[in-house]
Parts: sequence; C-alpha cells; structure tokens
Amino acid sequence: MRKNSLFVLWTALLFGLASHLVNGQTKELSLDVIFKNRELRTKGPGVIIPLRDGIHYLKNDRDTLWKYDYSTGKKDGYLCVFSDIKDDEGKNLDIDEFTLSPDETLMLIATETEAIYRHSSKSEYYIYDLSKNQTQRLSVGGKQRLAEFSPDGRKVAFVRENNLYIKDLSSGSETAITTDGKLNSIIYGTTDWVYEEEFSFTRGFFWSPDGSRIAYYRFDESRVKEFNMPMYGTLYPEEYRYKYPKAGEDNSIVDIFVYDLKEGKSIKLNTGSENDQYLPRMMWADKSGMLAVQRLNRLQNHLEIILFDPATGNGRVVYEEKNKWYIEITDDMTFLPGGKEFLITSQKSGYNHIYLINTEGKPEKQLTNGNWEVEQILGYNPLRKLIYFKAAYSSPLNREICSVDLKGRMKVIAGIPGTNTAQFDPTYKWFLKSWSDANTPPVYSICDANGKEIRIIEDNAALKAKMPEWGLQIREFFTFKTGQGVDLNGWMIKPSNFDPTKRYPVLVYLYGGPGSQTVTNSWGGGQLWYQMLAQKGIVVVSVDNRGTGFRGEEFRKMTYGQLGKYETEDQIELAKYLINQGIAEPGRIGIFGWSYGGYMSSLCMTKGSEYYNVGIAVAPVTNWRYYDNIYTERYMGLPKDNPNGYDDNSPINHVSKLNGKYLLIHGTADDNVHFQNSVEMVTALVNANKQFQTMYYPNSNHGIYTGRNTTYHLYTLMTQFLMDNLLK
Repeated sequence: MRKNSLFVLWTALLFGLASHLVNGQTKELSLDVIFKNRELRTKGPGVIIPLRDGIHYLKNDRDTLWKYDYSTGKKDGYLCVFSDIKDDEGKNLDIDEFTLSPDETLMLIATETEAIYRHSSKSEYYIYDLSKNQTQRLSVGGKQRLAEFSPDGRKVAFVRENNLYIKDLSSGSETAITTDGKLNSIIYGTTDWVYEEEFSFTRGFFWSPDGSRIAYYRFDESRVKEFNMPMYGTLYPEEYRYKYPKAGEDNSIVDIFVYDLKEGKSIKLNTGSENDQYLPRMMWADKSGMLAVQRLNRLQNHLEIILFDPATGNGRVVYEEKNKWYIEITDDMTFLPGGKEFLITSQKSGYNHIYLINTEGKPEKQLTNGNWEVEQILGYNPLRKLIYFKAAYSSPLNREICSVDLKGRMKVIAGIPGTNTAQFDPTYKWFLKSWSDANTPPVYSICDANGKEIRIIEDNAALKAKMPEWGLQIREFFTFKTGQGVDLNGWMIKPSNFDPTKRYPVLVYLYGGPGSQTVTNSWGGGQLWYQMLAQKGIVVVSVDNRGTGFRGEEFRKMTYGQLGKYETEDQIELAKYLINQGIAEPGRIGIFGWSYGGYMSSLCMTKGSEYYNVGIAVAPVTNWRYYDNIYTERYMGLPKDNPNGYDDNSPINHVSKLNGKYLLIHGTADDNVHFQNSVEMVTALVNANKQFQTMYYPNSNHGIYTGRNTTYHLYTLMTQFLMDNLLK
C-alpha cells in the first residue's frame, strides 16, 4: 500500500480540466470542468530521453523523435519517424513504450500492452533497426514481459508464462533458461504479487555488466493461499485467482540463481537455510563480477547485504543493520567504480542520510548529516566524485536537489522554495529540473550540473494566467500544536469570500500512512476538486499526522504495532483546533480518504464520531488481518504476537460509535485492498444497526477507473454526498 494509490485522482486533475462561463463573466469549476475538458490542464515537457553522448536528448515532436542539443536547445537531426515503424505485416506499430540499445542503434518497442496488476504488464515486443529502418518481432511464442537488451545490445532477455528466455538477435535463436514456470506456482525472472506491490519492483532478472551472466529470481508460491475475485460481464462471472499472502500467512520461497551464458547452466546462490525471509533487492557490484543481495528477516528489522561470487554461489555479509522498529528497503544502494565501495541511505542516525560503505571492512562514513532527510540518491558522477540527491533539506514540505562529495562536503544546487526534482543525463553534465510550489504549476528547465538554469522548456504560463479568472484560492500552510504537545503541519483552502467571523463546513482530506505526506509545497495538480468544493463554501484542510514522513525516524515509526491509534488522535486534534480557531462549524466536519486514507476516515467516523460527522472511505482497509503480510507486518508485527494491535484500531470493531453520515466505496476487483474489507465493514455496520451509504464499482481495481465513465461517476457521487450532508 503506497500513496500512489491516488494516482488516478491526480491524473484526472492534471489532464482533464477546462472551464465554462457563469453569468457571462465569472468562471466556476464543476465536475465537467475538472474531468471532461482540458482548458486548465497542466503541461509537461513530454518524455525527455538523455543520450549517452552527454550532448543531446530525445523528444517526440509530431511523430518524429528529434535530437536536441542540451546547451542550445536546437534540433540536431532526428532518430526516427514513428510512422515509418511497421510490424511484420507492414502495419504501423502502436507504440506503448520503447527503450534504446546501449549503443543507441536499436529500439525495443512494446505494443499491445495488457495490464496484469498495478505495476506489471505484458506486451508484444519488436526490435527496430534505426539504421536499416527494419523491424522484427522479438518472439512468436506469446506476449512477453520486461524485455531488456544485454549490455552489448546483441541479446534480449524476457519473461513469458513465468519462464525466463534469452533471444540472440544475430542468429535469431531463443534459449529458455527455465522451463518449469507455472501460473500460481513457480515464477522466474519476475516477482509474485506481494513483492511487486510492497517491494516495488517487477523485473526479476539482471544482466551482469559484461553480459556474460544473468542473475534471476525464482519464486515458489505453491504454499501461498489463493484469493479469488469474480469478474462480471458474462452470463456466468469468471473467477480470477491469484496468490495473496495475508498478515501472518505463508510467503513464497524465494531463491536467486545466476545463469552463465557460455556454460549454459545456472548456479543457485547460498542465501541461507531460512526460507521465511525476504530477498528484496539484488544488483551487480559494478564490474567486479560480484553480485550484491539484500536479505531481510520476516519482521523486517534486520537487514544484511551479502556479496556473492556467482561462480561458486557463496557470499559474505558486507553490511548489517538492525532496528527496534523496522527497516524499509531503499533503492539508493549505488556501487562506486571498482565495486569495493557502495552508497546506501539509512535512518540509523534518526534521520535518513547517505553512508559510504566499504566491502573490505573499513569503517563506514556518514556523508550527510543533520535534522533533515535525504529522499533519494539521483546518481553518482565518478569523474567529479559527486553524489547527487533529492532532500527535504530546508523543511519537510520542500525538496531540494543537492550534491555531496566523498568527504561529506555538501551543496544545494536547486533550492528554490517548493519542490525541485531532477533527471540527470548519463554523463552528469546536465539535468532536467522541474519546480513547483503549492500555488504555482510546474516550471521545467534544462540546468547544468551546478544547477545553473540554461533555459526554460515549459513554464505553464498560459495556465498561470488563467488561474485568477477562475478564482482559484491559495493553499495556505499552517502548523498547530496538539494536546499531546506535537506540532503538525497542514494546508487549507478557504472559500474566496471567507469571513473570519463566521464558521464554515470543513472537509478534511487525509492519507496518513507510514512515511507518506499530503502536506508538501508542490503543485499537486492544483487540487481542483478541492478548489471546487471551496467555491461551494467548504473549507478544505489536510494535515500530516504522526507516522508520516520526513520529520525523522521517531516521528515516523512511533506508530509501530498500533497503526491508526496516534493517527486518529491527531486528526481528532485537528477537528478540535479548527473549532477552537472559529473556522469549523461543529456538526459539519467531514473527512475523506482513499486506501490508508479510507481506513483513517473510517476510524475518525467511529472513534472520532464526536467531531467527525460526514465521512467518505474509498477502498479502505477495515482490519489489518485482511491485508498483505509484507506491508502489514512491517508496521504491526505478526498477528499472533500483536493481536490487540491488530484489533484495537480496526474500524470494524468500533462501528457502534458511528453517529454521522458515512459513505463506503470499493471496486469489486481490487487486487490490493480486497473488496472483502468493505463487505466485512458492511456486515459489522448492519449487525450494529447503523445506517450508511455504499457504492461498489464492478471489475474496478484499487484506482476505481475501470469501465466507461467510472471516475466521473465516482466524483459525482462523492460531491453530491458532501453537498447533501455538509452544506444542507
């Protein structure tokens, strides 16, 4: 479960906006404006693909993939015309995505893509020779997954039907590295559902830097219990079954193998005799020939990094970390040239910082320090020996782009207050920067490695010019102290005619899950649905409760073992604050959340029913016993060890306290937070003789966008519910 479960909402707000006139003069937001038209859409720079020469990048412009000069911004030839790319029958390919070979002479194209889960898919792949203008199908044995060039560009590895293959592009031969892959049983080269969702990766194979070997995962999920979902639309609904390990239940047995292309055989790595563990990351240690694997125990509070010799399958521990709460996996592990040192981020100082680790036993070195947090390592420039990273340096609300050398000397290179992001080219001479703040749409620019802005390529000036005529209100930040003495950050959107002497209906939007944030100094699509509600006279507020991110480890992890307890207390404190400040009208305080936010809105409507009177819960967890084990056990431990923690803050066990108007919404094909959660909530509400409203969306997943008109229908429903119960 991650905050990007709200991806659909933000996509709609970013790309589905427009306007209409009211009384000939005043423009007013509506659902049609937000979700069906495009006048107020936020523009991006398009897909920018850095080339390896450090001079050019690629950008699609009217069906042509042009080369642009970083320094001048001028076109410098083109790579290809998309309409020239045909399939093996001479028809134009509908290109879903593409990657270039390492020497940038071939293009690997995915088409006819089908989604599997939220982050996985399968496609028909084609190889396009840029110099010859020729296309060939990658494989004829069915759709493939995760196709990737070898380092020399002469081969492509891919997954099909849970087996791993290598295609030799010169000879056309196809080699099956594995053959016993089977649906809902054995998986090679990719991940099972829970690794995909909670460890955030699907590619389960990795070429060695010299292309002589390929390391890959094997998942044996035969002992994992199946979950089934009916899929409607036919006379007899079909049943979809997949492996989903709930809290406390068995996981897949995970192994790692290394295949030697020359010898044509695989070696299994000795990752230990314990099967009840996680192997959530592996990567080649630069060109050393060694493979680094992260090993994590079931409780996720003991991390080891093991360096393996792929020729023997044996390894040694080169890094170890323990935590009294939990350790979250990071993608910030980066090997320096030679493979004897690597970078990693850790919260072991109390804040997330960068460490330099030596694999030969020399003392580790902390490169960044202070009461602020590194969010992400963006890359390492070996020539300048500089690490580039993104950080919440000046405030938990802001993001800066920084550099630090191997002696710990740090510099902010992009630090305009707000949210700065960066995409570096392979040589680290240039980066594409985006900047926005809570009330300014994104500005995209090309910068040099020192942060000097070379030119702006998109500033959304047209959108900025339209904002005043729409009466969009500023998103104001505030901080308040709770009764427990905790300072919490929030934002607020007020109606345009806000009168400080009057009280208003309030809608609180929240997520609130571990490490998340809703309160950031970033554009966020302009928050147009909330702006529309403000135009109708509702004050909209969001506050990051305890357990959320970028305020240090103590603040983030203090909810361990009792998710929902402190978060609910903080949201109740928010309601009290809004009443005491004369902003909120008691009896007309609403709350809305999705996923973890739906869990929280349900708790606030039950445990916090004295203050919250109107609530919307979309796709909520209603008891952590129903959710997957990796996420849940990370923050709650095992159910058998912490039964009270699981049950004390389950909304199902507090339905008798519900007194307000409650709307429960779920998709019936939610593979992440199962529809079961809402079914059990309904059962408990009925047993307690509590009236409520509910809506289910057939065959919709966690994002609730499956089918024609679904998103528009959903927001129509929620808007009318709020109008009926907050404004009347």
